[in-house]
Amino acid sequence: MFDKILIANRGEIACRIIKTARKLGIRTVAIYSDADKQALHVEMADEAVHIGPPPANQSYIVIDKVMDAIRQTGATAVHPGYGFLSENAKFAEALENAGIAFVGPPKGAIKAMGDKITSKKIAKDAGVSTVPGYMDLIKDADEAVKISQEIGYPVMIKASAGGGGKGMRSAWNDTEACEGFQSSKNEAANSFGDDGIFIEKFLIQPRHIEIQVLCDTHGNGIFLGERECSIQRRNQKVVEEAPSPFINAETRETMGEQAVALAKAVGYTSAGTVEFIVDVDKSFYFLEMNTRLQVEHPVTELITGVDLVEQMIRVAAGESLSITQDDVTLTGWAIENRLYAEDPYRDFLPSIGRLTRYRPPAEIAAGPLLENGKWHGAAPLGDTAVRNDTGVYEGGEISMYYDPMIAKLCTWGPTRGAAIKAMRMALDRFEVEGIEHNLPFVAAIMDHPRFISGDMTTAFIAEEYPEGFEGVVLDDTDLRRVAAATAAMYRVADIRRTRISGRMDNHERKIGRDWTVSIQKQSYDVVIAADPAGSTVTFADGDVLRVTGAWTPGDVLAEMEINGDPLVLKVHKMTSGFRIRTRGADLRVYVRTPRQAELAALMHEKRPSDTSRLLLCPMPGLMVKIDVAIGDDVQEGQALCTVEAMKMQNILRAEKKGIVAKINADAGDTLAVDDVIMEFE
Repeated sequence: MFDKILIANRGEIACRIIKTARKLGIRTVAIYSDADKQALHVEMADEAVHIGPPPANQSYIVIDKVMDAIRQTGATAVHPGYGFLSENAKFAEALENAGIAFVGPPKGAIKAMGDKITSKKIAKDAGVSTVPGYMDLIKDADEAVKISQEIGYPVMIKASAGGGGKGMRSAWNDTEACEGFQSSKNEAANSFGDDGIFIEKFLIQPRHIEIQVLCDTHGNGIFLGERECSIQRRNQKVVEEAPSPFINAETRETMGEQAVALAKAVGYTSAGTVEFIVDVDKSFYFLEMNTRLQVEHPVTELITGVDLVEQMIRVAAGESLSITQDDVTLTGWAIENRLYAEDPYRDFLPSIGRLTRYRPPAEIAAGPLLENGKWHGAAPLGDTAVRNDTGVYEGGEISMYYDPMIAKLCTWGPTRGAAIKAMRMALDRFEVEGIEHNLPFVAAIMDHPRFISGDMTTAFIAEEYPEGFEGVVLDDTDLRRVAAATAAMYRVADIRRTRISGRMDNHERKIGRDWTVSIQKQSYDVVIAADPAGSTVTFADGDVLRVTGAWTPGDVLAEMEINGDPLVLKVHKMTSGFRIRTRGADLRVYVRTPRQAELAALMHEKRPSDTSRLLLCPMPGLMVKIDVAIGDDVQEGQALCTVEAMKMQNILRAEKKGIVAKINADAGDTLAVDDVIMEFE
């Protein structure tokens, strides 16, 4: 076994690898850029080496700098995580030449399978069904348009060395093919150091299902079930689960056997993933093979009990797999939600800044467990697990230079319904402040009827949120639960305020029983009867809800029960009420006396300022280029400029016709949210 491993990565995956290495008694070395000097993975590792400026192409993906860090620290093995150099055959070769073990597959397998074009050719030659497309590199935008026309729109433009949704664009016409080619090429160069692009047919209504494989250097290979990854945004996975609610045992077996056969055909070792797209009749087509650990690997670990990072390390050390295919049992259900630093109310554009509050839900261990190759059994039915893989901490900075994912929240349950229920509660307990984030959005997905039924495709988000995410609107039942809880909480806060002010000496002033709760354009008149154990809230129509819970004024998390059912609220005090966030909804809840409510109804609402003649920067980022000049007539939908943030290039377009009157930014400028880029006549 190795005595010291260098982790050629950052963020949550570096922290994840360190945990397993520590369990195995292996010392770890972290590498970091200027932007990551105070990062969590640096703090967790036994040693850390600085490798350069923030941009990945000047630090994390510069092979010579990583090799120098290995020499400095005497590491005997390297785990690449995912992204960066994880699928770079040149890096694997450099390690081999230096006598350093690579915790991953051999360079030949990386080269064969890591390149999307080569892998498709190999799969086709092996008799695996593949998606129609042009499997050679595209030279320029004109050729991209020509090939797209030949294949037939819609098409998918992809980086040959890509992954994680980077360097990937769908195109439905010539204009989108031209623009998508250049954007994909730029993103691929920045993210992977390889700007190769190919094009394939974009299949409508497919499901994205992948098989986890594990192979050793002794000819053994197994698969550990499948993962459903159909809920994606901009070709980037958002929600994953294992097993799939769609795949049956027969299809799972066939897909798994083909995945292992393909891995063995290229001499694959270590953990890897074979991705398929699956149509409505369960026919499946090879998409690609990821020659690395996947972001969503925790859900497989939760249902199988296999620590994939541990198995990768043991395989790299020359050990045989300690389990066979017959040992693999899928127990229960696991779901992963990716927490991204992005604003779901602004088309999911990236958000950066300091985490003024970061309190994940408490982790709970459960589910099947395998340690050192020995089974320890499954958790009792009814138990659930919560796991949060993260690379940040409260007070830390979210940088504009890297992927916006800051955590992966996972839950396990004996059934899919139990796992979903556990996820809902975990999301409500997850406190993040200081940046915009997608917690409300994934919470909305967990309550969506289509997700609950398992009826989803890769078009789920586009179909269900065609105008973007505008927040969650609670139904009357949930509104009443929130109204009852906040009324009871406000009464407690009012008692405290009265006592502090001295107006309640010797209980001379009684707190009223009658209140009006205004929430989501609804008003509820309620009567509160309090006792030492809680409050009974009676609505004007006779509906009665019993509220219990130990909330204290000033607490930002309220764990309540309404008629015995749990309700978790994120609470922030405001005048005459609270800002409440729960189940994806962001609510302004006003609790007033009947007279106060009567007067409040006479107040005029403040109108927002007019920004219709301004192009505002929707997210913090770097201005890549300006496409227009002062005096230009612009048409609706015309590209105005390109802003890059977190490795993604975003084209900003005109929302209506106009004339450019002023341009306030130049290429290379760093922009903040709502900076005025252009003004129009």
